[in-house]
Amino acid sequence: MSQQPPLRPLRVLLVDESPRRSSVLAEALRESGCDVLATVPCGVDLYAALDRTDVDVVIVDMESPDRDMLEDMHRISAENPHPIVMFVNDDDPDAMRAAVRAGVAGYVVRGADRERVRSVLDVAIARFEEVQALRTELQRAKASLEERKLVEQAKGLLMAKRGMAEEEAYKALRQMAMNRNLRLVEVARSVLNMAELL
Repeated sequence: MSQQPPLRPLRVLLVDESPRRSSVLAEALRESGCDVLATVPCGVDLYAALDRTDVDVVIVDMESPDRDMLEDMHRISAENPHPIVMFVNDDDPDAMRAAVRAGVAGYVVRGADRERVRSVLDVAIARFEEVQALRTELQRAKASLEERKLVEQAKGLLMAKRGMAEEEAYKALRQMAMNRNLRLVEVARSVLNMAELL
């Protein structure tokens, strides 16, 4: 049986409202193969703290997620996405839903079990990567739809202004794109911009 290579240490930013509890969690994280790069108290600007450290995952250890922490997490998810795992004592379903909406990839109630902490982090990271892949795909689909709308508008403009049939208008746009070595959507955008000037 071949041996698995050792797991690379996960670089962690630990956010904790209790210094005593954070030292216990930091030790559990180190024992499970994590490298705690920074420990910050709750209430600091989490976005700024994350910006200063090159981490793989953010771990938040607190009684219950408060509004400020959820806002920080939402900002991180929107502007500097990282996997976020919360260890909390509050099993309130509304708090859990709010945390997930804010971008939390893992929500663990009643503390971090030393034996499970690495697997919890690995699952949260995998979930985060899956969500990021879906977001990227959604953005691509939206961009593609917007491009098609522009091409359709430019085609409609050529049909209205030059009396072209739909296929003829499309071929004209495609020919302009080839002649100018541009993408079809760029030609469509320039056709629409020119029409606004006239």
